[in-house]
Amino acid sequence: MRTQLAACYQPGRLGLSFELFPPRTAKGDESLFEHVADLMQFSPDFLTCTYGAGGSTRNKTLEIVEQVKDRFKAPVASHLTVVGGSIEELRDYLQEAGDRGVDYIVALRGDPPKGETEFRQAPGGLRYANELVDLIRSEYDHFGVAVAGYPEVHQEAESAEVDLLNLKRKVESGADVVITQLFYDNADFWRFREQYQQAGITVPLVPGILPVTNLAQIQRITALCGAQLPESFVARLNEHPTDDDWQFQVGVEFAVQQVQELIDGGAPGIHFYVLNKSQATSAVLQTVRRTAM
Repeated sequence: MRTQLAACYQPGRLGLSFELFPPRTAKGDESLFEHVADLMQFSPDFLTCTYGAGGSTRNKTLEIVEQVKDRFKAPVASHLTVVGGSIEELRDYLQEAGDRGVDYIVALRGDPPKGETEFRQAPGGLRYANELVDLIRSEYDHFGVAVAGYPEVHQEAESAEVDLLNLKRKVESGADVVITQLFYDNADFWRFREQYQQAGITVPLVPGILPVTNLAQIQRITALCGAQLPESFVARLNEHPTDDDWQFQVGVEFAVQQVQELIDGGAPGIHFYVLNKSQATSAVLQTVRRTAM
């Protein structure tokens, strides 16, 4: 029986999820679980875990989600990309994910491995995320499936129109929800949502939010993914560029305003990119009203 991922975003409730990444050390594992324990006070609907470019941490990803589920009794999702793997290897991963109790799959094409600038289809593999969704739906239909959307347009897309058609193809293949890439101007999300609805896409569209705690760090992240930081926000952070407490405070205040506007504007949920830390996300969730005015 398919797990009901879309049910997390039913009218009248705010779906909540947190995204983790696999630590590199045992000490990092211990720290991660401490932060997850703190985040569990907000009763997330599920937690997701990424893996490195090219599938470099796939096994560790499954270890993390299995332990999160066992320790915290929360539904979990594993990211899965088509990068560097044949269809048989994807099948093996999906089988193991199911055996380990994974509830949902975040189905992605994925970024090229480190050192490469272009996506290359693996021998015997898939090329697009919608093909991965097709595979899951045809052979592993018990998984709920999330896919990615891009309010500021995917960097490789020919145009916003083509990007939206690609997204619609993923949804028509059987995705249950769309989670967006991080963004910092809600106008981009509203515009994207309007285009999304006009295209006839009806599954929940969930904004992805990364609270800023350090300007240099977020500038590196946004440079990689193509997201834009508002000039006024950057200027505010730059008032005290070496003051960690200031950076944290300004970033949380910005995230509180952004998240509250999204909730009040009818977003069905929020997906937090927590970077394996709990403090900023906890501060945001302790402040916002989790129901619309």
